[in-house]
Amino acid sequence: MSTGNEIERESEVQIFSALLTPHRSLNRTGFLAVMLFLSAVSFATGLAFLMKGAWPVLGFFGLDVLVVWWAFKANFRTARAREEISVTASELRVRRVSHRGQVAEWTFNPLWVRLDMEIDEDFGIEHLYLISRGHQIQIARFLGPDEKASFYKGLVEALNAAKRGPTYNPIS
Repeated sequence: MSTGNEIERESEVQIFSALLTPHRSLNRTGFLAVMLFLSAVSFATGLAFLMKGAWPVLGFFGLDVLVVWWAFKANFRTARAREEISVTASELRVRRVSHRGQVAEWTFNPLWVRLDMEIDEDFGIEHLYLISRGHQIQIARFLGPDEKASFYKGLVEALNAAKRGPTYNPIS
């Protein structure tokens, strides 16, 4: 059963919406190609050592392939994390889902939110924070410095639009 407030929130127009995920430079096809290449090279080199009588080396090459496979799988598991940020005229919602599926959610009034950042003069923007009524959360942790600057600009524009309030357009 839903109340009138929930229906009102669902029908409210989003000013800003972003889905942030960790960057991964290697997709599944690339992973398979790397693993096939590594397996072939390790097998061929292991066979060469086996022919020379150093049979334990073949096992170590197989172990190396297994460790690299495990490291890639762990990397792909952490890529399931995401951060969803949306701004409407009445709320700013941050929803963070960890790679294990744990969900943390914060809701702020956009009129009371302040966006803060830590800047390193050599690196650029290192951290972005949402601050409201004594609460501070770090956002956009997955992004690089240039992406954080672009995200900061877009979120500031959205917060300013939310502070201006809804506009009336008789044409649409």
